[in-house]
Amino acid sequence: MKAELQQAPAATRRKSIMASPSFVYVLVSPLFLILLAYVIYPLFETFVASIKVDEVITWKNYARFFSLEHTANLEALWTSIYISVLSVISCGIVGVTMAFLLERYEFPGRKILSVLALVPMALPPLIGVLSFTFLYGESGIFPRAIKELLGLSQVPFPLKGFWGVVVVHTFTMYTYFFMTATAAIKGLDPSLEEAAASLGASRLTVWRRVILPMLTPAMVASSLLVFMVSMASYTAPLIFGIDRTMTMQIYLSRTNGDLDMAATQSTILSIVSVLFLLIMRWYQGVRNYQNLSKGVSVHRTEIKSKAVRYIAMVLSFIGTIILMLPILVLVLISFSVDGTWTVQILPPQYTLDHYLDLFTDSKTWRPIVNSLQLSAIACVGIVLFGVAAAYSMVRLKFRGKTLLDVLIMLPWALPGTVVAVNLIAAFSQPTVFSFGQVLIGTFWIIPLAYFVRHLPLVFRSTSATLMQMDPSVEEAARNLGASWWYSFRRVVFPMALGGILAGTLLAFVQCIGEFVASILIFTPRTTPLSVAVFQRMYSFEFGTACAYGVLQIIVIIVVLFISRKLGGDKAGTAI
Repeated sequence: MKAELQQAPAATRRKSIMASPSFVYVLVSPLFLILLAYVIYPLFETFVASIKVDEVITWKNYARFFSLEHTANLEALWTSIYISVLSVISCGIVGVTMAFLLERYEFPGRKILSVLALVPMALPPLIGVLSFTFLYGESGIFPRAIKELLGLSQVPFPLKGFWGVVVVHTFTMYTYFFMTATAAIKGLDPSLEEAAASLGASRLTVWRRVILPMLTPAMVASSLLVFMVSMASYTAPLIFGIDRTMTMQIYLSRTNGDLDMAATQSTILSIVSVLFLLIMRWYQGVRNYQNLSKGVSVHRTEIKSKAVRYIAMVLSFIGTIILMLPILVLVLISFSVDGTWTVQILPPQYTLDHYLDLFTDSKTWRPIVNSLQLSAIACVGIVLFGVAAAYSMVRLKFRGKTLLDVLIMLPWALPGTVVAVNLIAAFSQPTVFSFGQVLIGTFWIIPLAYFVRHLPLVFRSTSATLMQMDPSVEEAARNLGASWWYSFRRVVFPMALGGILAGTLLAFVQCIGEFVASILIFTPRTTPLSVAVFQRMYSFEFGTACAYGVLQIIVIIVVLFISRKLGGDKAGTAI
């Protein structure tokens, strides 16, 4: 009896502590601590490294950066911003136009085009650039074929330089606009357009004053993503010979041992990315239109003109070929014998050895195992932290929610190069956050970079799922006597599992394809798949490089298919 009386006050005290308004801060404090350790602290250390030279605080690195005598850095900053803005515009035009045509009109070939429009998502950045080089580069298949057919002395239109980068960005990034615009167009009420037209508005006016304003939230979200991905682009400028971009300058400074300037360039690139984020958020607030109509979207308009239908069929066929060519050329070259493709239009010799080597040669297999291990470890942390952060943001009430949201999404606004440089600056020496160990040069630095970089994917997809769940279900379980952990494990987690898995699979895909951060922090022992592709490419082992690429594409397509089945629209939300 006495033991029962002693247990009762203990249980009462435990319940009273958990019911305390301040207990929520005990739960969320580990989240803030992890963000402080691996997001804010590395960012701060990079800034310190940029202003601290020989233990003296100085701004001479920034003076060097903005010097008018040596303008390499200023040219790199301007080129990066210019390419990113052009990429946003071109991707917006292509993505929104395709979304509008495929959602509003019914024509022959529409269904297959709707599926193939997402094909570029299956191309990791490095693989996408390589496929375009093989197709349209100076020694690519099409320029060589036209040169031979027309008997020209040189290739007519090699894809290279500045416009080569913009073209590749457009093809590989328009999907961000296409996905968000498709979702937004599905919710538009056509009666608004009909009302504007009946009042005498022209088609252009309806587009400019009705349709585009209603797409503002989707356009802002896509613009942010395309701008940040473009600013972070490393492979396209590298392959197409554009040295004067910020990511290239950071890499060159890092490899040349000029760590102070690399830190300065990273800090300035971070400021530009965050400023663009703030500007677009402000624009969205100023131009945010909401549909208050009760109308229902109509079915797609069928094209009845025979001539237009035939034109649509031809254009659909051409569009299908264009969208599939990058993957088809990778498959073709993956069977070619290394070193035999020199001046010919197509590879002259083919073999199956590259695919056999992927699974039998330990040297070839090692990067695949590395990528799977590194990505799996990163995803464990991403799931644990992302789900906890999403639950805290949606279900708990505490001060600092906005700060938590900003800190989680901040790495998404930073280029992968900057994330890598931040980690190098922070963990090149023992710290309390690395448990007294030097992380640079170890196995664990790459999973840490992947964790920081791709955490927002699980966080956003889980948040979207929890927002759609009725909180009364969880409250009912708690009212029936279930503990918080029991109700979370048996009620909340199973209901949110689809969104969690969708975000996790997408994070896994992104980790496997991550190249920009990996190239700065990998070691020979931890070479991931994306770096191995790059190394094989520069060793002129095109067949092996493309076999790696085809394997990556297969994994990504399978994962994207599963994530769409599990998460539906939440997969797009995570992206």
